[in-house]
Amino acid sequence: MAGEQDLLVDRREGVLYLTLNRPDRLNALSPDMVGALLKELSAAAHDDSVGAVVITGSGRGFCAGGDVARMRERNDTAPSNGDAGGIEQRIAQTRRSEEVTVLLHEMPRVTIAAVNGPVAGAGLGLCLACDIRIASDAARFGTAFARVGYSGDWGGSYFLTQLVGPAKARELYFSAEMIDANEALRLGLVSKVVPAASLMDEVGSYARRIAAGPRIAYAYMKGNLNAAMHHDLRTVLDREAIGQALTGQTLDHKEAVKAFLEKREPKFHGR
Repeated sequence: MAGEQDLLVDRREGVLYLTLNRPDRLNALSPDMVGALLKELSAAAHDDSVGAVVITGSGRGFCAGGDVARMRERNDTAPSNGDAGGIEQRIAQTRRSEEVTVLLHEMPRVTIAAVNGPVAGAGLGLCLACDIRIASDAARFGTAFARVGYSGDWGGSYFLTQLVGPAKARELYFSAEMIDANEALRLGLVSKVVPAASLMDEVGSYARRIAAGPRIAYAYMKGNLNAAMHHDLRTVLDREAIGQALTGQTLDHKEAVKAFLEKREPKFHGR
């Protein structure tokens, strides 16, 4: 299937690897790629065998965002006077595709972006929606929307504001400036920068460690951290209390306590 060609899927040691696979277009998003991402992420959200999700790109880029060639084709065939029905359809299509970022941000799995090269536009939103971002020293980051006369989608304005603050987010959106991996690290866009040749080794090691950890506890942690972005202290304290009570009933918690007292590493099973 075309979707499977545009997105490579691999599962190893509790980690789901999703590789954007349009290297000739710097992995620009296609309908097939978006459909495959939605399918795989939706399934992973309910698959207890998945402990972590890694997204990366094939070739020299992570994701260039929207496909500019497709934009031109669409513009050449669009009615010149504007079409209310067509605009409503475009809005609905965009909103459906943006569920990729919702899934990455909200699914009860730790999501990791392995940023192997340039990332821009909607690709930046996809990248920033992940819980953890590890970049190669060849990575570059940009909003890009101003360069093509667009205002932005895929949650980039939301995530960028959360990560770097409103003033810097405005600067990066209005200027469409590309920044390198070290500047991204300084701004807090990525957790770590590593040599390009060792990126997937570093990411794989981290993802396997997460996948071997207390998956139920991680899911509650992620929910708490997301809630902390929007809710007051008392609301977060209530969530934490519920999470502590529920995770305290898991076999993983009991195994971890036993292992601590026995001075050994725990063996978690996600139960």
